[in-house]
This record gives sequence, structure tokens and C-alpha cells, in this order.
Amino acid sequence: MKKIIYSVFCVILLACSSNTSTPIKGAVVSARIEASEAGRDVLKKGGNAYDAMVATSFALAVVYPVAGNITGGGFFVYRSAKGETGSLDYREMAPLKATKDLFLDKEGNVIPGKSTVGGLAVGIPGAVAGVLEVHRKLGSLPLAELIQPAIALAENGYVVSAKQAKSYNCYSKQFTAVNGKVTLYAKGYKEGDVVKNIPLANALKEIAAKGNAGFYQGWVAEAMVAKTQATGGILSLDDLKVYEPKWRDPLKFSYKELDLISMAPPSSGGICLGQMMKMIEPYDLNQMGHNSFESMHLMVEAERRSYADRSHFLGDPDFVDVPQDHLMNEEYLLDRMVNYSPEKATSSADVSHGNIIVVESDETTHFSILDSMGNAVAVTTTLNGAYGSKVYVDEIGVFMNNEMDDFSSKPGEPNMFGLTGSEANSIAPKKRMLSSMTPTIVEKDNQLYMIVGTPGGSSIITSVFQTILNVYEHGMEMQEAVNAARFHHQWLPDNVVLEPTKFDTKTIEGLQAKGHSIETKYSRIIGKVDAIHVNELGTITVGADPRGDDAAATH
Repeated sequence: MKKIIYSVFCVILLACSSNTSTPIKGAVVSARIEASEAGRDVLKKGGNAYDAMVATSFALAVVYPVAGNITGGGFFVYRSAKGETGSLDYREMAPLKATKDLFLDKEGNVIPGKSTVGGLAVGIPGAVAGVLEVHRKLGSLPLAELIQPAIALAENGYVVSAKQAKSYNCYSKQFTAVNGKVTLYAKGYKEGDVVKNIPLANALKEIAAKGNAGFYQGWVAEAMVAKTQATGGILSLDDLKVYEPKWRDPLKFSYKELDLISMAPPSSGGICLGQMMKMIEPYDLNQMGHNSFESMHLMVEAERRSYADRSHFLGDPDFVDVPQDHLMNEEYLLDRMVNYSPEKATSSADVSHGNIIVVESDETTHFSILDSMGNAVAVTTTLNGAYGSKVYVDEIGVFMNNEMDDFSSKPGEPNMFGLTGSEANSIAPKKRMLSSMTPTIVEKDNQLYMIVGTPGGSSIITSVFQTILNVYEHGMEMQEAVNAARFHHQWLPDNVVLEPTKFDTKTIEGLQAKGHSIETKYSRIIGKVDAIHVNELGTITVGADPRGDDAAATH
């Protein structure tokens, strides 16, 4: 097989909106064209993929406030042009004053809304420390130069899309309830409006000039703490001083000809993705056909078993003993499928373990980057819920996260979604909450093959799972693979969730005949995948998810 020499290879992009091919040197795919262009422009100036990661991250904080952020956190996975790999955990942490019963009343019952809206829902932000750590270790251009595109977007404004206008107006009452009527995003917007955010521009200038000290200390830090505490929170200046991102070994596993590099705990993504792929590996998925009820049945059964393990075993590895090697052991995974039947669905009641997972919000964002040298970056970042806790800090123009809801408020008891968490993910000071974020890089024959990830809460893992298989097993181009209809199963509730209007009656009836429960009221958009594919000839295709405003920028 012809090897790809990334320093000199000429690559081709198949644009998601065109049938024409244009020679390019690099690509950035994200939730907004402005952010993708910010990263692309850095590549054009001679920056590497890690520099582009910095520019794209800060730009998303300006133009995509539903999930892009400087006050949330995320995971970063990379593969260098030389094949070196690594991952950075910059997930948020529980404040120092957090307790296991933080969201319980005197009788020990969960207080509705406390973990989702208002200051008590806010975890210690990790986004700035994480992005700056990537720059420190791997970047090549000056930090101020990489933040400048975001500053310009905040000062000059960005154009509101139709989907954004709908989102802002949908949440405006919540913004007002928490922050008052003068809050920037509570004013009412329509498509085509221009949003300028001078306070955010000023905060970004402070970070550009002072680095971490410009965010975790000084007036920016004081503004975050004051507003969080004024809305009932416990975030303190001491919390901000103790935050540190952590380099962790990425999770690596194989599937047939593929080698995958993904995020280890406190992400559940890598373990669950690896489990599902190993469980289906003995079967001929291609012969079953794409999204046939036979292939969907097999994949749902693997998803069911993996999510059961997720709920019981996974949490912050600095606080709990995660049996990672055991969970990824091939004999263990084969044994998990011993009671699999091609003819009949397994009841989730018959699949251990018995503590149901916490469901995360769909409002996360992912971006994928490839530079001309062959450096690959996959980043997923979040505020958790849409606009996080809805706590808006006027002085710096941002929403605070509500990541505390990703902990188990009370192990064994349902949360606001009617689902239950486990002891492994209970609240403790400085602990990182469990996540489903799954930034993933795939190799084939020791060469870069795919960069992929998505938002989607608990459906992140299954969306990444299906997108990889769409390309590898079913021979789809990247955009086709991203566009394809998705389905989701997470053990409990024991329902197969289908994207609305995407599956025909024959497929649905075939699944029901095997015993799967399909509740149409749970139908929803599943994921917004942004991905890059490199084939054996060095040809690049991108996939920017049409379910959002996602777009690719190339040079």
C-alpha cells in the first residue's frame, strides 16, 4: 500500500457542498464557519494544527456561545505527523467546598434544578488552562496572535444564523430569570442580526497579554466568582488558583485493520467506543447492510452492554479505581456477547450492572483539524447544558458552565431526566465529572485515516461509533457518513432512539420484531459530527454536519 508522506503530499478536499475537488494543504471543521476560518487562517500563516486548535477554540467562545467557551472544559487528542500521540484532560472540577450531598435537601432528596441552573451548578472552568497548555507544549506561533481572530470577532461582531436566532429566543426567558433583562443574549434576535461582545473582547485581551493569570486571577476571575456567588454558587478565587489540566495516556484499541486513539477516563467515550467495536468485530457488518435492522440490532446489543458497564465502573481515575484493562479485555468483551442472539433483543433488565448513567446535555461542540504536515487534532469542549448554568457574567461576556450536573447528585436516585448515577461518579472537591465526549483519531496501516467527534451528550459515543463504521465498513465518503441517519441505545431506558423521519417502516418493524422498543416520542437529532478522512492515496474528504451550522474551512 502506498504510504503518505505528509510533509510533501498533495491532498484533495471533497467539499461538503460541492462536487468539485480543490487542492488543499489543511482543513478545520467546526460548528461555525467563522471559527473554522480562524483556524484555517492560522494554518495559512504557517501555524500547525495545535496553533489552529487555539484559534478555533477561542473563536467558538465568541460565535457559538451555546457550547463554545472559555468557562467550560474539554478533551484534546492528537496524533503528530511522526505518529506520536497524546491527550489532555481539561475537564472542569468540583469546587473545594463541594460536598456529596450538594444538591440534596435536609431529607436527602434531590432538589430539582439546583444542579442545572444558577451558580451552584458551576464547576471550576478548565477551558483556558487546557487550551493554553496545548499551546505551551505543542504550539509554534505567539499566543496573542492566535487569540486575535477571536478578539476581532467579538469587537466587530458575527452574524446570527437562523438556528442561532431560534436558540437565543428559546432560552431568553431563562437568561432573564437568572440575569435580568439587560443580559446580552436575552434581548431577542433574528437571522442576520450582528452581535458584538466588547466585554468578551476585553477578557480575551487579558488572556492574550497575561496567559492563565489573565483568566484565573485578576478582574476576570473576580467577575466570574462574584456573579457565580451572587446566583447561589460556591466557586471561589481559591478554586481558580488550584485548577490544572492533566496530560493522560490516550486509550488505544484496534478494530480489524484500524487502530483507534481516543480519550480515557474521566471520559467514558474511549472505553465505550472500544468495547462496542470489539463486541461487533467478529460479525460481517458490511454484509448485513448499512442501517438494516440486522446491523442495527447487532450494534444496539453492543451499545446496551457497554453503557451498562459505563454506569457502574467509570468515573474520575484520580478518585476511583477504573478497571480499564479488564473492561477492554477481548475475552471479557466476547463473554459480554455470549447471550447475544441475532434473532432476539436482550432485555436491559437482564444486562448488568444496575446503576443507570447520568445523561449529559446535547449542547457540546467538537472540531477536527489536519495541517499540511500531517498533524491531527480532535477536540470536544462543552459548557454542559445549552448556555451552561444560564449564569451570564456581564463584565466578561460569557455564560458559566453547569458541569456539576454531570456528577451523580445522589447515587441510586433519579436525576431530572429520570435517570440514576453511580457511586463512582459522586461529587467530591476537585473531582472531575464523568463525560461522554469522545474525540477520536483513527489510523489504518499505520497512517492517519480519520479525525472524528461530535456533541450529543450520551449519544456522542454511538454517533462516533456509527460514523467510523459508515466509512470503514460501508465505504461512504466522509460527508455521506456524517449525513447518514443515526440511532442510539444507552442500556436504560430500554428504547432505541431514532432520528425523526430517517428510517423506513420496514426497518422499524424489523427491529420491533426482534423485540426492540422504539418510542417515537424520543426521536431527536443525534449528534453533529465534524470529521476528516484521509484515504490510502492521500485524498482528504471532510464532513461538516448539516444538522447544525457546521462548516469546513480549507487552504
